[in-house]
Amino acid sequence: MGIYRNPVPTVDIIIQIDGDPEKIVLIERKNEPYGWALPGGFVDYGETLESAAVREAREETSLEVTLIRQFHSYSDPLRDSRQHTITTVFIARSTGQPRAADDARRVIVCNPRNLPEPMAFDHGTIIDDYLNRRY
Repeated sequence: MGIYRNPVPTVDIIIQIDGDPEKIVLIERKNEPYGWALPGGFVDYGETLESAAVREAREETSLEVTLIRQFHSYSDPLRDSRQHTITTVFIARSTGQPRAADDARRVIVCNPRNLPEPMAFDHGTIIDDYLNRRY
């Protein structure tokens, strides 16, 4: 019997500050692949997607978030150069000033229509879908 390889589950979070969809949180990644990204990361064994999203948001931005809804999943095998991942994206709200922590070199609040460069992974596409309310 062959060895099966499966995609790895991840989460990403579009965090709206003060409930404003035009003010979202991005992190600058400390590790490869470098660039700007939505807060997020790998789902731990035994953890729900929702718990992982809240944990990753706290770890990378120091914010406590309230999840609004699940947005969409992205599964392109090439979306992460390290390995095949499937991400489930959540939209969340928070208040306060984010602070970079964990994997984040820096954190900013920005208008999603004016993104910094370069964007990591497929996060530019995810944010474009969010702006266009494709899902």
